[in-house]
Amino acid sequence: MKKTLSHSLTTLFLLFSLFASSHGQESWIKLFDGQTLKGWSVHSGNATYKVEDGAIVGQAVKNSPNTFLCTDREFSDFILEFEVLVDDELNSGVQFRSHIAPQELVFWFRNDKGDYQPTTIPADRVYGYQVEIAAGGGSGGVYDEARRAMTPWWPEEGSEERKAFKSKKWNIYRIECKGDSIRTIVNGVIVTDFRDALSGRGIIGLQVHDVGNDSTPYQVRWRNIRLLPLD
Repeated sequence: MKKTLSHSLTTLFLLFSLFASSHGQESWIKLFDGQTLKGWSVHSGNATYKVEDGAIVGQAVKNSPNTFLCTDREFSDFILEFEVLVDDELNSGVQFRSHIAPQELVFWFRNDKGDYQPTTIPADRVYGYQVEIAAGGGSGGVYDEARRAMTPWWPEEGSEERKAFKSKKWNIYRIECKGDSIRTIVNGVIVTDFRDALSGRGIIGLQVHDVGNDSTPYQVRWRNIRLLPLD
């Protein structure tokens, strides 16, 4: 009798463990299937995106504005994880809780002197929170792309946070958004941890930055892009 009860409890425990493990895996959403750009679309500029060796490859184009490969879906509270490898000469980033302008928009925000000033963006322009990806410094910091056009949340010069990003290597990013709380983590190092309520929901976007008149085909690569909804 005791053996039967023990065996039953063991079986129930194993079944529960398998269910919990399966449920945890299913909770994560793969934003990139590793083979196609299904579920994504290009906005704002003319940089190119393709799939190569299980990664999304963004390539800079001469005289193109900032370009973004954006998810077709919007998300509010979530954990976003991805790996990224970028040429040292190229600035990049990932938008989160961001938006695509349906027509020309004008934003009014105070400048560093406390005076209100307008920012005008054209239709199809991507705007909102962006986590920085750049070998030159500031990686993991958050910039308000095309809206406030400011970097209120940035790692200090010479800090450990500023050293988290590794040049010429794959870097692991994690972005946590819950309510007005936002945190960015690069290679296990918390770079920013702040509260801001300007945007509570939006798309995810992979940026290839404007390189001006430079015709060099600089590239940035992303892989293992997944998102865990916390709603």
